[in-house]
Amino acid sequence: MLRSRLITCVTGRLVSGVAGQVDNLRYGVGVRVKTLNYQPEYRRYLPHIQPPGATLFVTYRLAGSIPAAVQEQLLAEIEEVEKRLAQIEDPVERARAAYLEHRRAFGRYDKVLDAAEYGPTWLKEPRIAKLVADSLHYWDKRRYDLDCFSIMSNHAHTVFTPLVKESGVYFALSRIMHSLKRYPANEGNKILGRDGRFWQPESYDHVVRDEAELQRIRRYVLNNPVTAGLVDEWRDWPWTYFCSVE
Repeated sequence: MLRSRLITCVTGRLVSGVAGQVDNLRYGVGVRVKTLNYQPEYRRYLPHIQPPGATLFVTYRLAGSIPAAVQEQLLAEIEEVEKRLAQIEDPVERARAAYLEHRRAFGRYDKVLDAAEYGPTWLKEPRIAKLVADSLHYWDKRRYDLDCFSIMSNHAHTVFTPLVKESGVYFALSRIMHSLKRYPANEGNKILGRDGRFWQPESYDHVVRDEAELQRIRRYVLNNPVTAGLVDEWRDWPWTYFCSVE
């Protein structure tokens, strides 16, 4: 459902369990130990789908980067959309409409983040942005093939394809995100002289369906700083990366 796909990336509700609570408190990683193993589909507060060999578009944000009032407004809009979708009888048409509405809903969500009018903007600090970039590069060719990323003041977009381990099992998205978030959160808090949650628990992720969608998402990610009015050309943004441009 559309609401279930976006509810946690909007509200960031915490996972349960001792290990999950510790990570949520300190880092905002929000992962139960049992979900660190590969599963084609699993669920915490929203479903996560990782088909074998899939390329994934992932967005993760700082804790508290969307105000409660805006969260409620976004969720109310999603609920209204779901009511309309439920009235579509043809399953193919309903799926097509849901995909388009999902894109629109995510666009509204990301627009709020790009405005950066509320909450922390710790990733503006070059040392902290570099931590995020270094983490993304470090796991490239170790746990995934990195396609592109863009780091903004309060969130990051990335596209990657998880790799297969020696055991023949794919690296789990949950384990990848746990690794990506943990180092920047730990070191970032040291730079900021603070303790507490750094990332909003759980991330938005989307399976890239085909080459055409990959091209569209790449443009979206790389041009995020341009769309936000920060630079005129994506190559001018210091925290943007594309694998074919070295």
